[in-house]
Parts: sequence; structure tokens; C-alpha cells
Amino acid sequence: MRYAERLSVPVAWWVLALLAVVSLWLAYDVSLGPQVALPVAGLALVGLGAWLGRLSSLEVRVGGEGLTVGAAHLPVSAVGRVEVLRGSSAQAARGRDADPHAYYAVRGYVPDAVRVWVEDPGDPVPFWLVSSRRAEDLARVLTGVRDSGGASG
Repeated sequence: MRYAERLSVPVAWWVLALLAVVSLWLAYDVSLGPQVALPVAGLALVGLGAWLGRLSSLEVRVGGEGLTVGAAHLPVSAVGRVEVLRGSSAQAARGRDADPHAYYAVRGYVPDAVRVWVEDPGDPVPFWLVSSRRAEDLARVLTGVRDSGGASG
């Protein structure tokens, strides 16, 4: 593996979720008592934890075989031009310039992205747009793997 990154939610989101559960528990405890407050808070804690855990589960990996994002895989032979998108460029690519045929693996809490053009005439997907906190590194490694044809080294 030449590159690996897990896109996890910011710690502040976990803190806010915990504060929301505590607030919910307090509201139910004051009005209906602990016999209602504890199960409601427990369900909210489990639900928010599962939701934040799911948002934090996206893995981006580059190896000799190509780019893997979650369960999706782009072989090195299909990797075309690679470009780093920052700020308003990344925002436009996720929004007004979005292509409905493209593959998107974006997270709103990650501002930067890498666009990988697909060089496979049989693939209807024109490009992949992948969020990355280390977009420059991802683009450099992916370009290196593509230029070397996936060879080790």
C-alpha cells in the first residue's frame, strides 16, 4: 500500500453528539423521570454513534493495483489525469459543476478533493471525485502509480 487515508468526522462532531444526548437525557429526566430518560438517551447515543461511525468509515487507498475508495476500485490502467481541487474549485465540483455520471466519494467536512479522470472507453464514468485531507499527497502517489504502470518500487 502506497497511500492510505480514513476520512473520519471531526472530533467536534462527536462532542456535539454527546452534548445533544446529554441535553435529551436531561429534558426527559426532568419531565418524565429516569425510567424514560435513560432508554431514550441510550437509543440516541447508539443512533448518533452509528451515524457518525458510518460517516467515518470511508477509506481511500492507493496500491500497485490502483485506487480503492470504500468498496469501489479503479484499476491503474484506467487512471487518467489527476488534479487537486481546493476551496471554491472543490466546492464547484461537488455542486454546480457536478456530473451525474461521475463517481463521487465526497465528505462535506473535508474541504479538498482529487479528481481522477477515467481512461477506459468501456467505463461510462468520466471521473472520480474523492475527498482527501492530504489531496496533494494522494494526487502525487496516484500519478506515480499510473506513470509506473503499477509496478512496485
